[in-house]
Amino acid sequence: MSGRAARPDWQRAGAAAAAIAAQWARPGEPGGAIVLFDSERIQSVACGGLADLARGEPFSLDSVTHFASVSKHLFAALVTGLAGQVPPLDEAPAAGIARPMLALDDELARHLPQLRGAQRRVTVGQALDMTSGLPDARETLSLLGISAFQPVGAAAALEFLAGLTTLNYPAGGEISYTNTGYRLVEEALRTRGIGFNDILRRHICQPLDIALRAPETWFDVVPGLAPGYWFGPQGWQLAGAGLHLSAAGSVMGSARHLTVWLQSLLADSGPGRGVLDRLCAPRFLADGRPTDYGLGIAHSRIGNRDWVGHGGSHLGYKSYFLLDRSGKTGMAMLANRDDVAGYPAALAVMSALHGQPLPAPGHDLRPGRYAALTGGDWLEVKSDSVTWMGADQTLYPSGEPGVARSLTAHLPMRLFHDGAAIRGEIGHVPRVLYPVAPDACLQRAQGAWRHAQYRSELVITGDRLEMGIGPAALQASLTPLGGGRLLACGADGAWSKKFVLVFNDNCVQVQDNRSRTLTFQRQ
Repeated sequence: MSGRAARPDWQRAGAAAAAIAAQWARPGEPGGAIVLFDSERIQSVACGGLADLARGEPFSLDSVTHFASVSKHLFAALVTGLAGQVPPLDEAPAAGIARPMLALDDELARHLPQLRGAQRRVTVGQALDMTSGLPDARETLSLLGISAFQPVGAAAALEFLAGLTTLNYPAGGEISYTNTGYRLVEEALRTRGIGFNDILRRHICQPLDIALRAPETWFDVVPGLAPGYWFGPQGWQLAGAGLHLSAAGSVMGSARHLTVWLQSLLADSGPGRGVLDRLCAPRFLADGRPTDYGLGIAHSRIGNRDWVGHGGSHLGYKSYFLLDRSGKTGMAMLANRDDVAGYPAALAVMSALHGQPLPAPGHDLRPGRYAALTGGDWLEVKSDSVTWMGADQTLYPSGEPGVARSLTAHLPMRLFHDGAAIRGEIGHVPRVLYPVAPDACLQRAQGAWRHAQYRSELVITGDRLEMGIGPAALQASLTPLGGGRLLACGADGAWSKKFVLVFNDNCVQVQDNRSRTLTFQRQ
């Protein structure tokens, strides 16, 4: 728990929130809301920008947006609540003690027998705590050349995932963010006739008299939903996506109603009773080491304060909340613009509230690209951040000379130089990465490569890659990474995308941080 500190400085924190919201208040731009609260009341609200650019409606405390991955803690709260319940007597075993309808130590195959290979042995708890190794559905589809805007329904997504037989890494072997675990656990509940939106309504919304919804698709009509926006060459554009909205990120609602729920968590009352204890309980890797990611919730320590919370990011929407359990204080942020940096904003507000020093980004690592001697691991070092296998992460001084660290629980990093190489841990796994020495891989990689199972083809011509069909094909530029590898840099609409191709004789592995299981064969 947090150490004792002075009373919360609501005025200072409110000023910090107002300064952030003021950046969204330029004419004709989307916006957001930041709420500061304790367990009993809202202390201040800062809003800026528009909820709807076409109608000119200002963003307010009651504007409805996508929560994105903030949904995860709501789903985990409901799953862990159900974990103590047993099935009806007519479904219970004829002999012995009835098991809960869904236990954290259940293997996924117990509920989803169609799963294949190593996925079957992943537990429900691992699926929710980011140690599962399950390939992310959206990222895997994109590595097959399927645009993020292409509609993919729930049944098709489940069939696709059931066809994957390998994991990114052995379950429990590291921390790496993936949405697939939440999707599969939601499907496990569905086999019991339990829908996420239904239990959200019955167990959280009705007792608190709030309106949160978990629709199935981006195209469902949600009353009052503010459009999401991203900034492109033509200015602000409407956002959207095609993949079925799973429990990993399907909840929608207003900042006011999110705050009511978070207050029940801080007060440990009503539907929030016991939830933070369940979600924040220590989780462990397979070797027994603890992690800072719980069940849909992450731990952050700044100065002498311990905070828990989570962020969310859909195209056109950003969200974040942080709670100080000992002080019974918190903040929540919802925005309908894609350029918001949620975690830094949340840290700025909570640091101001509790008088903690706000960490300044920075590191002593030498800029450039680095890669392991073999395999797909690569790192690009920039001024205040790094890109790890396509995932961007801000670094901060650790307090140890020359050692940089990340602050996020879902992608923990501790990195330093050992001569020209970079050593340390990423995702709790030891890494040694060397400056890239380009080779002649590009010349050997020319031509067509096919993934027979998914009827997908990638074609390399010169230093360009194409995946997909006709004018909808995804394109990327290619740069040698040495060791028989190429770095692909492209875009899918608003999404920039970087992934690695690892060549071995007549096959190539296509990988990014969230998906490392696809292998194409030379045509």
